[in-house]
Amino acid sequence: MELGSALHFLDSKSILVTGAAGFLAKIFVEKILRVQPNVKKFYLLLRAADHKSAIHRFHNEIIGKDLFKVLKEKCGKNFSSFISEKITLIPGDISHEDLGIKDCNLVQEMLNEVDVVVNLAATTNFDERYDVALGLNTFGAKFVANFAKKCVKLKVLVHVSTAYVSGEKTGLILENSYSMGETLNGVSGLDINFEKNVIEQKLNELRLLGASDKDITQAMKDLGIQRARFYGWPNTYVFTKAMGEMLVGEFKANMATIILRPTIITSTFKEPFPGWAEGVRTIDSLAMGYAKGKLTFFLGDVDSVVDLIPADMVVNAIIVAMVAHASNQPSETIYQVGSSMRNPVKYHSLQDFGYRYFSKKPWINKDGKAVIVGKIRVMDSMASFHRYMALRYLLPLKGLEFANTAFCHFFQGVYSDLNRKISFVTRLIDIYRPYLFFDAIFDDINTEKLRMAARSSLAENDMFYFDPKCINWDDYFMNTHIPGIVKYIFK
Repeated sequence: MELGSALHFLDSKSILVTGAAGFLAKIFVEKILRVQPNVKKFYLLLRAADHKSAIHRFHNEIIGKDLFKVLKEKCGKNFSSFISEKITLIPGDISHEDLGIKDCNLVQEMLNEVDVVVNLAATTNFDERYDVALGLNTFGAKFVANFAKKCVKLKVLVHVSTAYVSGEKTGLILENSYSMGETLNGVSGLDINFEKNVIEQKLNELRLLGASDKDITQAMKDLGIQRARFYGWPNTYVFTKAMGEMLVGEFKANMATIILRPTIITSTFKEPFPGWAEGVRTIDSLAMGYAKGKLTFFLGDVDSVVDLIPADMVVNAIIVAMVAHASNQPSETIYQVGSSMRNPVKYHSLQDFGYRYFSKKPWINKDGKAVIVGKIRVMDSMASFHRYMALRYLLPLKGLEFANTAFCHFFQGVYSDLNRKISFVTRLIDIYRPYLFFDAIFDDINTEKLRMAARSSLAENDMFYFDPKCINWDDYFMNTHIPGIVKYIFK
């Protein structure tokens, strides 16, 4: 595999990016604009009703971010004209044919000009409405593949999925594809079109019953979890992403196709600067809860590996994979991009990083007082968690229920509030349980081959780094990641 020059490959190319306001998409666009200003065009697809709405989202959610400050400094007063020249905004929606683009002339222009399609559009909410997740994560993948097939100059299609399509598998998880209708538990009969019919039937039932919007939303969330677990996946997100991969495989035809599966994505390692983050992601919500004194216990196996990878490394892997496969030859290659195989970090290390960081730099609460953190209680099984919940919350709830009945519902507000909080925590634990006790390593043999090819033949190997072995996790968390998350929250 001879790679040559990534910058030469990107020169004069037109790239369609879906989900352009997403975390990875922004980093991808910024990186290419910064290192190869001679890229011809970015077509950025944004979920928006019209062009005016797309412009608003672009300025507020993309180039208005700190992420672009290095590029702004580099361009100086020419930044606005440079952006106008290089970027075309596309209002659309990948859950529709032709990506929901209403401008026929724009569609034709894209079909004539686009060299690379990078599908980054998705809903990553584990507890998403099933109809929304199926539309974006599953059928969206099909519509993007079908659009890419019609692009006359197409070199490669990149579909970004997630390593956790593996569900609750244990041991070594290989970079294998999913065949159409394959399930994790061996239950036969998975039919993606039938899943769409299940949703439509459920929605019709709910409307006939006069269900409220809130009730419909909850019913759609419950349906997603139910259908996912019926076929062996733990939640709606990974189930619909797995089906999306199946459709890419089914509809890719003769395209060079990459399915890239990142693990848990964290803040930037180096570029455009260390520690850029947006939103409080999965592990960060635990860290912030701990810093604020709200997380007093942890449920999970502290000796298990948590697979993390900085966002800029994921973006670099996408770019190098694009260069490697831009051959117009029919193919499908899966890359799992993570750290558990080459440079694993365990949950107990994350606990230690949090304790050390917030002991030295405590969180200041609304009263201006420092929050004193300590070692948190660890429950290593669901049984111990349920015992804790019973003693700490459910017994008091029963007492409150009795008192509420005895005193003519005087405590109804307090009772309802506590009951709601318990239900919320229980559902959250139920959804995240598979990842708290995750016992697997993601194989990355394809990704390692790509890294080896980059080391031996990519002219700009240092510019497009994605080897997790170079990460010192202690230094990264203490001096880059946690400070970046704290900075984001205080914006």
